[in-house]
Amino acid sequence: MNSRERFLAVMNFEPVDRTMMWDIGYWSDSVRRWHREGLPHRYEVPESVVGGSTIRGSMNGSKPYWSTKEEPATDQDVVFAVAQEIYDYFGLDQCMVHIPVHYWIYPAFEQVILEEDGDCVLVRDSVGIVKRERRDHKSLPHWLRGPVSNWEDWEQVKAERLQPHTPGRVPEDWPKLVEEYRHRDYVLSAGGCPGGFYGGARHLLGEQLVLTTFIDNPALMHAIMDHLADMWIELYDRVLDDVHLDCFFIWEDMCYKNGPLISPAMFREFMLPNYKRFTACLRDHGVKQIMVDTDGDARSLVPLFAEGGVSIMYPLEPPHGMDVVALAKAHPKMRFMGGIDKRKLAVGPAAIDEELERKVPFMLKRGGYVPYLDHQAPPDISWENFKYFRQKLNAMIQGKGY
Repeated sequence: MNSRERFLAVMNFEPVDRTMMWDIGYWSDSVRRWHREGLPHRYEVPESVVGGSTIRGSMNGSKPYWSTKEEPATDQDVVFAVAQEIYDYFGLDQCMVHIPVHYWIYPAFEQVILEEDGDCVLVRDSVGIVKRERRDHKSLPHWLRGPVSNWEDWEQVKAERLQPHTPGRVPEDWPKLVEEYRHRDYVLSAGGCPGGFYGGARHLLGEQLVLTTFIDNPALMHAIMDHLADMWIELYDRVLDDVHLDCFFIWEDMCYKNGPLISPAMFREFMLPNYKRFTACLRDHGVKQIMVDTDGDARSLVPLFAEGGVSIMYPLEPPHGMDVVALAKAHPKMRFMGGIDKRKLAVGPAAIDEELERKVPFMLKRGGYVPYLDHQAPPDISWENFKYFRQKLNAMIQGKGY
């Protein structure tokens, strides 16, 4: 079976030779450490890539990196090449490819430096977020505010940069891509970060204002989420007339260690109607698998996501109560990806064995599951420990002696 056939069978709970062998990604400093400790490699992680940045394979465009093996031309191309070297080392399956559709702020804001202060600069980025960055990029930026602070900002951003028919949202070579996608053997998806309702509102309003707006200005929050649904329905109604997707990716990141950042009642009022509208559009176009990414303890939201048409949830962080076996028993129709506690990999082989053996055999027998870490592999994991984990997990997936 190829990657596409295998993924669809797994997520349909159909008989399959095995589940996917995928990784969710790696911190850039983890890969730097593994290179020092023996991971064979040709390419180094670029110095411009901040230590907490994610290393993963190419997910956008018509030609995934693994299919071209062209010499990388940019730092981002090098990141894709670095990831592909890890995938090749472990014999992992081809990663998903996202179609190159502009589904968020478009046209982009001009990136400008607003203020300079010693080692740091205050910048507005291409999606309108104002953040403080170190000049040497040795730490992640600190977000200060989004492009929307009030109704006036919202009306302007909506009118200028959140319209579904803005020329350029679909690439000029779209007919060529559509023809290529018809002959694919990999998983094709759409969406991404910040393509969610809470996730989108968070990027517009900022991490604090998004929370208070639910209480202080609920009409504005309804307007934002309703418009995002309207925009995406119009955009993807047009796009999906041309190409058939295997899954759709919605990013929320709306939970923390003690539960959701908003109540289930708020989810039901503000988000659920728009989830139902949007997922109905996707399913009308044959998209059967709709996946949501949220960190933290999302247990109280799983039934609401399911009611809204979501079929896959990930990455399932065990430190925050997201035990994949318990979730699978409680929600037999939901599919899951992730759920392997990354902290165990820093401890050593015995802890890795216990974690894998408690979760993976049950979940592989149950089906509808792709096992990988509950988030990107952090730099406290040695190369030997990660290699042990990945090779044992591959053997369990392939049914070779475990």
